[in-house]
Amino acid sequence: MKKKYFLFLIFFVFYSLFISKSFAQNVHPDTVTVGVYVTSIHDIDFKEKAYKINLWLWLKYKRPEFDFLKNLEVPMAKTFEKSYATIDTLKDGTIYILMKLQCLMKGNWNIKNFPFDRQNLQFAIENSMYDSKSLVFAKDILGEHYGKDFLTDWEKDSFNIQTDVKDYTTSFGDPALQKPQSKFGSYNVTIEVHRNSWELFIKIFLGMYVSFLIACMCFYIHPDNMDSRLALSVGSLFAVIGNKYIIDSALPETNSFTLVDSLHGITLVYILMVITASVFTLNYIKRGHKKQAEQVNKIIGVMLLLIYVGLNGWYIYRAYNSL
Repeated sequence: MKKKYFLFLIFFVFYSLFISKSFAQNVHPDTVTVGVYVTSIHDIDFKEKAYKINLWLWLKYKRPEFDFLKNLEVPMAKTFEKSYATIDTLKDGTIYILMKLQCLMKGNWNIKNFPFDRQNLQFAIENSMYDSKSLVFAKDILGEHYGKDFLTDWEKDSFNIQTDVKDYTTSFGDPALQKPQSKFGSYNVTIEVHRNSWELFIKIFLGMYVSFLIACMCFYIHPDNMDSRLALSVGSLFAVIGNKYIIDSALPETNSFTLVDSLHGITLVYILMVITASVFTLNYIKRGHKKQAEQVNKIIGVMLLLIYVGLNGWYIYRAYNSL
């Protein structure tokens, strides 16, 4: 008799474990429906790698312990503030939260083709307390997601909303996890924009091109007037360097060679070639070949001008077509 009770007990334990395991595998996370309406994106700061975004955010879910008023996390934000928040319970028991967020977001800028650049502005939310086993996000697709004039000095190319599960390769100190990996539901907004560039291009490169034109004047000064030619060339050289430092001071550091670097580099090499041409033609004059010096001066001037214009046109064309 005792043996039967013992076998029954063992059977009951194994059956309970099997049922609990099957139940755990069939548990589905709750769905949180999320919607956004972006009212403004402004103060895009390249040097500080940041921008500000103002938006309305609403969430609908069943379980009150999710408590997004306390557990809302904006992973890519330097700071964020709820300027307005309200919570209500609908007739079917659904919790409805509406809030106005003001966020200072981190920007990961691509300045390779600046000022003909295209950028991705991103916004995402998570719940800091509950992982993807407890909740996942779904997007509210009704209506528009942004205001008519939410961008200034930029143009919107696309506005994409996606829900995902984000992996964190850590257990956050939880001994119940067998491997250092945690997954959290994520709601992501990606806005692709490009700027209206030609006015900005003229504004930032005007000083460089004026310096280039001053350097061109050297070829209209007689080759034997070396002092004047060198003075113009050296003055243009320092003006181009100063212009580059001013532009670089407004841009983040990068290891890649940008359009700004290319155009300034071409201009500096051009001025160096002008100085070299001045020295070369002066040697011709010292040898008594004044006519040859004048001819060489004209030929070099035209060649350098065509090469400079061609290279500038190619780099600008390539950067503009990247939009």
